[in-house]
Amino acid sequence: MLRLGIVGLPNVGKSTLFNALTSAGALVANYPFATIEPNTGVVTVPDVRLDALAQIVQPERTVPAAVEFVDIAGLVKGASEGEGLGNQFLANIREVDAIVHVVRCFEDDDIQHVMGSVDPVRDREIINIELGLADLASVEKRLDRVTRTAKSGDPVARAELRLLEPTRQALANGQAARSVPVAAEDAALFRSFNLLTSKPVLYAANVREDEIAAGNAHVTALAATVASEGEEAEIITFSAQVEMELAELPPEDRAEFLRALGLEESGLDRLARAAYHLLGLQSYFTAGEKEVRAWTIHRGDKAPAAAAVIHTDFEKGFIRAETVSFDDFVRTSGWKGAREQGIARAEGREYVVQDGDVMLFRFNV
Repeated sequence: MLRLGIVGLPNVGKSTLFNALTSAGALVANYPFATIEPNTGVVTVPDVRLDALAQIVQPERTVPAAVEFVDIAGLVKGASEGEGLGNQFLANIREVDAIVHVVRCFEDDDIQHVMGSVDPVRDREIINIELGLADLASVEKRLDRVTRTAKSGDPVARAELRLLEPTRQALANGQAARSVPVAAEDAALFRSFNLLTSKPVLYAANVREDEIAAGNAHVTALAATVASEGEEAEIITFSAQVEMELAELPPEDRAEFLRALGLEESGLDRLARAAYHLLGLQSYFTAGEKEVRAWTIHRGDKAPAAAAVIHTDFEKGFIRAETVSFDDFVRTSGWKGAREQGIARAEGREYVVQDGDVMLFRFNV
């Protein structure tokens, strides 16, 4: 399951957003470190295609894809050296797939800012510096160990050395580890370093209710800085307070509430979709009488890898995958119609699964 870590300075709206996303009741308070332990909640990824499939198949249950959000206590300047709750927070971030960096972009005299004023560009830099310094310390420590081992001719140590040296240089220059070019054959080894700044980042700009659609000067400044540094990161503008209000409404009233604000979808929907895009993910479906379900895979995954998401035995004993595109499945009203019209295809091991494919795996173990 995709894990997203929600980070940011204290009092930027992280826990309010987390409560809205998960209804997990994380402590919200107007003071730093209201969150001490990382709160974890699982939310579903909205996908209207699931509803269409369920109407056709009439399954016992419908299971959407899911995202796990981890609300990590607020970082402060000096966290890499143990300030605030320092290393504890940094360790929590290492366990996630991507980072949602919540940045305060709203003015409110009643909510104190830990730095004394609202400046999202400065706040982003503080977080990035702390993550970078923590990574630099980690890389230098690993370099010391690997350098000694590499002298003995150890091939793994030499491969690590080849990656660690440019990574240390980039971090020392204030660049993120993800800026280091890594060959495809070295990608797995590089990921094993588990560096904080190697993780993809989404920026969640927390604004007032009346600024969600158009943004404000703070959001504009943040976007300009991100673009000027060449960082490929999306900025999602949202209001944590609005998301909180939305979560408290009955599902049937939420669409009208959003329309009244001039919005087509919630911050959660936009955040989940952006996370999928950021990490190169997509969904395929299984559709049977027991359940209709969305499964998360990486773009470019072949049929056996997609089968493994359901169960590793499906990959080991993979024979073929009966496949229909979502549009064709709906147009022909399900498996029976697709087979009768000759649209259902038997795909083998080299088939690259497409977003929205409806699949039925044949395997033998």
